[in-house]
Amino acid sequence: MVKIREAERKDCFEILQLIKELAEYEKEPDAVEASVEVLEDSIFDKKQAKVVLLEENDTCIGFALYFFNFSTWRGKAGLYLEDLYVRPQYRGKGYGKMLLSYLAKQAVKQGCPRFEWIVLDWNTPSINFYKAMGAKPLDMWTVYRMENEALTALAEQYKE
Repeated sequence: MVKIREAERKDCFEILQLIKELAEYEKEPDAVEASVEVLEDSIFDKKQAKVVLLEENDTCIGFALYFFNFSTWRGKAGLYLEDLYVRPQYRGKGYGKMLLSYLAKQAVKQGCPRFEWIVLDWNTPSINFYKAMGAKPLDMWTVYRMENEALTALAEQYKE
């Protein structure tokens, strides 16, 4: 039996393992800085994100991590999917679609007009999968990121 359930604090070790597997898949195995303690604090104490686990016969086979962002033009929160991952041996069985459908339902329940995520340009299987679900790539938008030293340097420029 396959089910989706909200993660609990005790699941943080499993969530971290899934994150590491996803990093391997995305060819960034050394990029994971998260720890069980960081996940516990960020997800369960600060409530900065939500996680759902996909289970088959009580075995964790995937997850989705998401949070709510805000559209100023729409004046409403949107659901932003940070990561969705299904372990390789369970792919092709409709489980990824099940996770997306679950998240779409959460977005609709919350009155979100948008459900968004980013996908790597080279990840053709995921791109095709998302398009088959009705998702469309955005034209004319480029993702920018500031982190590490650049983030700290900019923050230090603000004087209170």
